[in-house]
Amino acid sequence: MSVQGIARDTIIDERYKVLNRIGSGGMADVYCAEDLQLGRRVALKLLYRRFAEDEDFVERFRREASSAAGLQHPHVVSVYDRGEFDGTYYIAMEYLEGRSLKQIVRTEGALEQGRAVDLVLQILRAARFAHKRGIVHRDIKPHNVIVDDEDRAKVTDFGIARAGASDMTETGSIMGTAQYLSPEQAQGHPVDARSDLYSIGIVLYELLTGRVPFDAESAVTIALKQVSEEPVPPRRLNPDIAPELEDIVMRSLAKDPANRFADANEFIAALEHARELPPGPVDETRVVPLAGAYPAAVEELEAADRRNLRWLWALLALLALAGLAYVGYLQLAPKKVEVPDVVGRKSATAAQILQNRGFEVNVENVRSDSVKADRVATQRPQPRERAKKGSTVSIIVSSGPGEVTIPFVRGSPQAQARRRLESAGFKVDVRRDFSDALPTGQVLETSPPQRSRLERGSTVTMVVSRGSQQATVPDVVGKPRADAEKAVEDASLQASVSEREDASTAPGTVLTQDPPAGSKRDRDTTVNLVVAKKPPAAAMVAVPDVADKDVNDAISTLEDAGFKVRQRSKKVGSLDQDSRVLEQNPKAGQKRKKGAKVILTVGRFDPANPDAGATPTPTPTPSPTP
Repeated sequence: MSVQGIARDTIIDERYKVLNRIGSGGMADVYCAEDLQLGRRVALKLLYRRFAEDEDFVERFRREASSAAGLQHPHVVSVYDRGEFDGTYYIAMEYLEGRSLKQIVRTEGALEQGRAVDLVLQILRAARFAHKRGIVHRDIKPHNVIVDDEDRAKVTDFGIARAGASDMTETGSIMGTAQYLSPEQAQGHPVDARSDLYSIGIVLYELLTGRVPFDAESAVTIALKQVSEEPVPPRRLNPDIAPELEDIVMRSLAKDPANRFADANEFIAALEHARELPPGPVDETRVVPLAGAYPAAVEELEAADRRNLRWLWALLALLALAGLAYVGYLQLAPKKVEVPDVVGRKSATAAQILQNRGFEVNVENVRSDSVKADRVATQRPQPRERAKKGSTVSIIVSSGPGEVTIPFVRGSPQAQARRRLESAGFKVDVRRDFSDALPTGQVLETSPPQRSRLERGSTVTMVVSRGSQQATVPDVVGKPRADAEKAVEDASLQASVSEREDASTAPGTVLTQDPPAGSKRDRDTTVNLVVAKKPPAAAMVAVPDVADKDVNDAISTLEDAGFKVRQRSKKVGSLDQDSRVLEQNPKAGQKRKKGAKVILTVGRFDPANPDAGATPTPTPTPSPTP
């Protein structure tokens, strides 16, 4: 099932699950969604796609989030987050259970006087809070006021124009709903906080009478009426309205901003006083609005004047005295001096300069992407305007761009992740690393971590996958152990070494390896190396004396001692030397390793030739006869 273009259960920005559509406005659709991270409901405002490519609209949308995010007040809807989704932009706001003030008026008609005043006082307190921070709403209307079951009101869409007096609206691009526009806004002129007070005055008029003061079939006609026509006095539509409350409404709807209430505080004070008065006609003198007075009110005053001429003369006398007092005040009033330019200076320096010129200083803070922290972004009054010595100059000091949440981008393609990070206000750096978990080009992680908070404008490093890497097994057979282990580790593999005795190879030399050289393996695979080990040293023993022994006995003796025996024969001429060991090599008593060879020379007698090999006996020489 779809929800007006966005499918139900759609996950926006991997965080917000769409539940249902709440409504729509001039720039965006609004949805109820569940914040999957914090487990709460939010209102998601999604910019219409046709505006997403219009830089002016996108900038206005971003300004709404940036301005409103700094407003934390019981009567202002909180802004939690902003981001980008599917080619457009969104703002996540506080979700409120209740009805809009417009729905209440349509259902119930004109409200009881005390209830109407209470609701408008809540709107004025929200406006006062924003105005003190340099934010003008510019689109206050009952549609933008949410009221719960206990008649607690909250104003939404603060910051839709921009922080400070607007210079964004130009003729031909009027924002807001025509029925609630101030005359200066309808003409495309720059507006200030008094424009909001006019719109609130129309809301009050509608709550008291059940209808707006100006209506027509086209927005252009309504705008023209806002500029040129006086409203019908509300008591003509609802006689139960207190006269003083009617005067408050008419003053708030003065065409000239200078003739309205100076600020929200003055409007609030007037309403709180009127709330104490009983409804209906009263026998007291009413305060007629300063300008834009309606004809019936003038006729009433003239009739009263004619009935009491002495009262008129007394009034004239009082006015004369007031004039004299005013002249005296002008003579004694503090001189006006030029306000120094402190924009761009550090707050402490700016305050000192203003105090040295005789001004009191009020410091306000505002987030700014373009002005460094602790620098003055703007000032009121403006530089080189003239103001009384001792009056207050407000300096609006930048607190920097503020902290924002690093969006969740793990698993996103590199280009998409970069756009989301840059849209959140971060600079982006890229580092690459191998990964078996994610394919090439997808984001592994960020530094600092995702969902942590970081000052806007800071650099976030994306770690992007280079994919899985396989290593080539090096050839290390015949290499010394240390060189072989280093070669294996340099190839991003692990070496496991075992030893084997080998007397024919230098100790420590690699005999075999597994896997074989040249094969491909995943990184950190183990390569098994077998290394030559020197055999243990053989025992040295003395060679037994086997000379003149029977050859069999001699062999047995030598083998028992651990030696190997070789024989060679030598003919002898005597039977008793047959099979006897004539000589041994090595000689008896010399030490040799076990397993060494001992050569025996063994006598062999041949009966057929008994003299062979015999040593001739010398013939004795006869002794001479004496």
